Amino acid sequence: MQVPIYSLTGEVVDQAEISEDVFGLPFNAAVVHQAMARQLANRRQGTAFAKTRGEVRGSTRKLYPQKHTGRARRGNIKSPLLRGGGVAFGPRPRSYRQAMPKKMRRLALKCLLSAKVKEGNIKLVQELDFEEPKTKPMVNALSSLGVTPPTLILTAQSLPNVVKSAANLTSIKVLPSPLINVLDLLSYKMIIATVPAVRSIEQIWGRNITKKESSKNSENSRRKSHAPL
Repeated sequence: MQVPIYSLTGEVVDQAEISEDVFGLPFNAAVVHQAMARQLANRRQGTAFAKTRGEVRGSTRKLYPQKHTGRARRGNIKSPLLRGGGVAFGPRPRSYRQAMPKKMRRLALKCLLSAKVKEGNIKLVQELDFEEPKTKPMVNALSSLGVTPPTLILTAQSLPNVVKSAANLTSIKVLPSPLINVLDLLSYKMIIATVPAVRSIEQIWGRNITKKESSKNSENSRRKSHAPL
């Protein structure tokens, strides 16, 4: 799969071959939704806590006589029906973590990356770095590339000058490519990625061919070449 490489002035300077295994998969909505729900659940702290009527501090004295007052039949002041009393079925500390198979997590990321390529919402640049952290060069680069927020900028490694240059821009996020995740890919419409960042993504999330598979493929090809016609 060929995609153009842009300069920071918006001109096409080269073509890059990207992996079909990472950027050419059909979209799987069910897997992407499950990965998104898992990431949202896993970042919850689960520390919400409310006291029950047995844990609230207060007197256990009956507020007033059971009969002949014309009022409700009250117990003590710690009742959930009264202000300052306990909470019935309130939240307790718990874990919201969800498990998901590794292959499904990888598939969700590759489905979103493939969708970005198919929709034309990813642009590759050869390099992206500035001599000093300034907002103006970043604004000029984004406008030259024809990119509008929300935009996710992917670099192969952390670049402080690029991060600081985009810090004052709304809906612009700079992220090292090994840290891509489902929520960021869903939250930002456009992606600007450097070529080294794309190679890093292919290396991490692509299909790793083991030596055993490689020898097996070579053996199969050798057999086919020597097969009788």
